[in-house]
Amino acid sequence: MRQLISFVIPCYHSNETVGPVVDDIFSVVKEDGRYDAEVVLINDNPPDETWNVILDICAKHPDAHGYCMTHNFGQHAALIAGYGQAKGDIIVSLDDDGQTPPSEAFKLIDALGGSVDLVYASYPENAYASLFRKLGSKANDKMAEILIGKPKGIYLSSYLATTRDVIDRVLSYKGPYPYVDGLMLQCCTSVVPVPVEHKSRVSGESGYSLGKLLGLWLNGFTSFSVKPLRIAVFVGCLFAVLGFLIGLFVFIQKLVLQDDIDAGWSSIVCLLMLMGGMIMMTIGMVGEYVGRIFMSINNAPQYYIRQSTDDVFEAEHQRDRDQKTEREETL
Repeated sequence: MRQLISFVIPCYHSNETVGPVVDDIFSVVKEDGRYDAEVVLINDNPPDETWNVILDICAKHPDAHGYCMTHNFGQHAALIAGYGQAKGDIIVSLDDDGQTPPSEAFKLIDALGGSVDLVYASYPENAYASLFRKLGSKANDKMAEILIGKPKGIYLSSYLATTRDVIDRVLSYKGPYPYVDGLMLQCCTSVVPVPVEHKSRVSGESGYSLGKLLGLWLNGFTSFSVKPLRIAVFVGCLFAVLGFLIGLFVFIQKLVLQDDIDAGWSSIVCLLMLMGGMIMMTIGMVGEYVGRIFMSINNAPQYYIRQSTDDVFEAEHQRDRDQKTEREETL
């Protein structure tokens, strides 16, 4: 019996691109011939025709299944929802915009085995992305190394392949702020990168604004590390020592050297603003942790699914059966 691959695709503003991606998936899997495949499409509820397109795709492909969220929960919550519905022995995550071609999936899948249970796609340096996204990716990469222990040389891309065992461990996390990469790295034994092709975007723009990227970083680093708090403590101690040394210097200048010292109101105001900003930042960081604890204690959901294509089609079939029964009774 052939193993089943589940392709999990979070969908957001992809009504023009996701259809060809799904067609390519079933085409390349059939051409390879070693596996069976299913596609799990998670509609993150954008205000466009994406859900209607997913309904058409699932009507065309019996092994494609769509799920619509009640509202926009974000990419990582959509991935968790898709993993929860996936039935495959191997799970592949990829984008809905065609930039991560399904034809490259078997490079990732073939790298699984032995101690390797998580494979990330790595893209060429000239991959199609804006300067803003490239800088953001580099910053995220370095911060992930420091805060969540990401191995060097691994790029946390949205194109990955992993095993059923890793996914089951990821799904055991029930907190309201899922960060898939952090969960994956905690749950896997060995992770490797594999170079793949990265295409240009067919249409539309990235759904990640600066605000969403900052929110994603904050989510990942506060969910899996207390290092931000430790960094805040270190910076606070550094400024305290610096303030003590400056005070000591002023004291020596005044009492020992008998120098005239100006009032220095501007420097005092700058120092107060600097120290006040550091204090407020630290308090805000502590508040972020406390707020997340509060949300976790109250069992805030990771996501809600409004409906699935299977339910929609079953309701249509039931309606057809009822109408057929009514016609037979009338005759």
